[in-house]
Amino acid sequence: MGNISVEEFTGLIAGITSRIAGQTLDSQLDARLNAEFPADGAEFGRVFEACKEAIAAGWMCNREAGGIKFGRVVKPSEAIHGFSVDVVEMNSCRGPHHRHPNGEIDMIMPLDPRAQFDGRGRGWLVYPAGHAHYPTVTGGRAIVLYLLPGGAIEFTK
Repeated sequence: MGNISVEEFTGLIAGITSRIAGQTLDSQLDARLNAEFPADGAEFGRVFEACKEAIAAGWMCNREAGGIKFGRVVKPSEAIHGFSVDVVEMNSCRGPHHRHPNGEIDMIMPLDPRAQFDGRGRGWLVYPAGHAHYPTVTGGRAIVLYLLPGGAIEFTK
């Protein structure tokens, strides 16, 4: 693939968001994402490879705090159906407590085979509107991509 651009990456994500735009963030969407974009499937694999390339290239996860590499990759836009895209790389640690007013869709990409995000391995995790948590990676290193409707996130003081 070579060096992926932000525009190419946005296109990859649009291929996913176009199929979930307007859906309620709930357990049904969680099941649907895991069925339509399985962790061992081609589309999931392409996004995972793109994330690894972009992190290596330095434009993704280009900020760091508390041992967590992070960054907002794409602001909410029509191109990706009103979602924003954030990507973090975490190594067996807990992130800052925050709330998702509109919910959150997580794409979990373990770099270490046993790594999990909030108790889930490779695949998708959907949190409903109003959910709050300490995002936690256990069992090693993982990349987690967050889709946030409207880019909404509230960090707890």
